Amino acid sequence: MLARPTRRNFLATAAASAAGLLLRGPGGFAQTESNTRRIDIHHHVISPAWKKQLAKWNAVRPIQGHETHQSYDAVKDIAAMDRDGTEISFLSVTTPGMWFGDIDETRRVVREQNDYGAQLVRDYKGRFGHFATVPLPDVDAALREIAYAYDNLKVDGISFISSYSDRWLGDTTFAPMWDELNRRKAVVYIHATAPGCCYYGNFVESVAGPIPLEFNSDLARAIASIISSGTAARTPDVTYIWSHGGGSIWAQRYINANDLANSTDPKSKMYHLRRFHYDTAAANDSLHLGILKLAIPMSQILFGTDYPWGSAAATAAGLQRSGLDATELRAIDRENALRIFPKLRT
Repeated sequence: MLARPTRRNFLATAAASAAGLLLRGPGGFAQTESNTRRIDIHHHVISPAWKKQLAKWNAVRPIQGHETHQSYDAVKDIAAMDRDGTEISFLSVTTPGMWFGDIDETRRVVREQNDYGAQLVRDYKGRFGHFATVPLPDVDAALREIAYAYDNLKVDGISFISSYSDRWLGDTTFAPMWDELNRRKAVVYIHATAPGCCYYGNFVESVAGPIPLEFNSDLARAIASIISSGTAARTPDVTYIWSHGGGSIWAQRYINANDLANSTDPKSKMYHLRRFHYDTAAANDSLHLGILKLAIPMSQILFGTDYPWGSAAATAAGLQRSGLDATELRAIDRENALRIFPKLRT
């Protein structure tokens, strides 16, 4: 959820201009030059219960992206996927999440959000995957929700935002949750948010606010906390996927070029950074992809749109202009995700 509602016209224009780069394939799917049906790993769902909660809190303090949250519609979602050539999208949570200080409310909305996502998976067979979410910062409730999500809803993974009440994901209080996720060999998807200091405010495009700086910085904090706390080393069976190309982690002094030489040492930061996966939402241009290709294997980059704030057409157009060859485009569009979710091959 990186773009503001005021930028919707820009996104729509980008999608329209990208349409000229697409060809209609069998079944109505729009095919890129890589001739694949895309798997969108970064795709949001906003349930009626969550819309209601967001409307309540937006009346207290305006929430970034509120109009787009409220506009989500599953029928329109499927239509956009068909139009832009997406075969399957993995549903996940986005900023600001469901925690506004009332844990009972959070538990209830999380459960209704997860049930809603599971219902969409049933209603549109073969079109949606599902990353359920959890009611952090309540770890005990999160453990119960993980069990419900896997055992009852049969989800594909768990989704988080990068911080909760200014506690990042490597916080020691979250350790029991990560131990359980490692036991389940979970896929986890983490979306950027902003810390409490910097989420709200009347920011304009010319002033550095939550979207251009804080979302990317908070994602970098979350990545650093997962590595530096020892959580990454303790959870070798968790598959981590980070939104927006990893945010600003590559611009931080947390790592440097010399770390590339230590990428095979399991105790090094770069080992984990190269083990993690990253999506292309807001990172689908030659600059960001050039950094990712320098730092990590191509196998770790996944197609992601940030729908409904972004579109598959605009994301694909950026990838096609970025200098990637056909093999690299196929890997990002589909093949890399199939290694994480091999059942999609059947």
